[in-house]
Amino acid sequence: MNAPNDHDGESLPAPSSAAIPAATVDPESLAEQAAAAPRSGDDLPKVNARYIWFMVLAQFGVFMAFITPLAISLSIRVNELAPGHEEVLGYITGAGALFVMLSAPFMGIWSDRTRTAIGRRRPFMIGGMIVGVVSLVVMALAPSVFLLGVGWVLAQWGWGTTLSNLQISTADRLPEEQRGKVAGLTGFATQVAPVFGVILTVGVTGNPLLLFLIPGAVGVVLVTLFVTLVHEDDSRGLPKDTLTIAGLLRKYLYNPAQYPDFSWNWLGRFLFYFGLTLNTTFTAFFFANRLGVDVTEVAGIIATLGGVGVLAVTAGALGGGFLSDRFRRRKVFVVAGGALMAVGMLLMAFSTDLPLLIAGSLIVSAGIGMFSAVDQALLLDVLPEKATDAGRFMGITGFATSIPQSAAPLIASSILLVGVTGGEKNYTLLYVIAAALVLLGGLVILRIRSVR
Repeated sequence: MNAPNDHDGESLPAPSSAAIPAATVDPESLAEQAAAAPRSGDDLPKVNARYIWFMVLAQFGVFMAFITPLAISLSIRVNELAPGHEEVLGYITGAGALFVMLSAPFMGIWSDRTRTAIGRRRPFMIGGMIVGVVSLVVMALAPSVFLLGVGWVLAQWGWGTTLSNLQISTADRLPEEQRGKVAGLTGFATQVAPVFGVILTVGVTGNPLLLFLIPGAVGVVLVTLFVTLVHEDDSRGLPKDTLTIAGLLRKYLYNPAQYPDFSWNWLGRFLFYFGLTLNTTFTAFFFANRLGVDVTEVAGIIATLGGVGVLAVTAGALGGGFLSDRFRRRKVFVVAGGALMAVGMLLMAFSTDLPLLIAGSLIVSAGIGMFSAVDQALLLDVLPEKATDAGRFMGITGFATSIPQSAAPLIASSILLVGVTGGEKNYTLLYVIAAALVLLGGLVILRIRSVR
């Protein structure tokens, strides 16, 4: 890592292009404008290793704190509070995603317009982390399904806000030639973080507080490192504008015809995350069903499989991310990621024993790593209005994940009941539909014209 410095090794932004009569130029004022002016997004200087590695660690920490509950902790708590009713998990996760779907664009617009000495993004990372910690305590101690759901809504809001501002920071600062590399590294980190979270909590499944707070503590430490050690320019000198309620609501929408490539990327991401959410919401219950064991017994299996899956995710995320930068091609890797996931999901759908489950899961892991990493770089390539409204459009992009995360668990709960009786669940149909959606999500990306 490079030694700390005031601007992470980057040059100061160029002065605004607005014409200023020569006789009225104030050198000190011009220097302030130069330091504050946002970049357009395509002329950014390279960031140094310190920014990249603390970004990777921070996103790893958020996902460990935030997704570990979804991987195992929430399933255990649902089984305690509503035994025999795993569909409740779908209702809880769906409610949390619905809240984020409605609030994320507002948080992004607010972030764009924040003017503080520590920048636009860091205040939201700090505030989101605080709310996130509170949410973990609520979920750990919840005496009812309702309060468990409230805790998950707070988790989605808090940790989601922290994560979105970390990602907006990459839109603010990464030049095109580093986007695939950083997306690959962060994609790898975010996929393996829940695995490490499950491994850390295997021995404390009987203690709800430790089950939630051990991964949360890791998240707090790593996000704090980024907030305190990575510089962000003072944003108080940036232009300010007044936004009415009507204007705010209009910013939730945009004209797809004006930004067609962004729109195709949005749709591809939507289909991908819809299929992924169908695949992952009931993972613990699915493994228990296929292996004929209780859900409390699968934590060790999922942790072991996840540990092996680290290699597959690494190959997909890092391989896809670095190669997409090297060859300056994104779409082929996104399509390949969707195809790999579809194959893995179909293997899992028709599995009857552990070896097939393992094979399918590893293939899915490789596909997730490749798709999510390269598509994140592709998003930064086609993101509109980076200089002024990066948070807004990242928030709109969030709809592509939050709508599936809200709707898919509810739909999945219904799909599980199709064609079965009694206490049986139709996991085969659920995974086949998931496979079709992720494959289609990759193919849609081929409609993008401005990126190869």
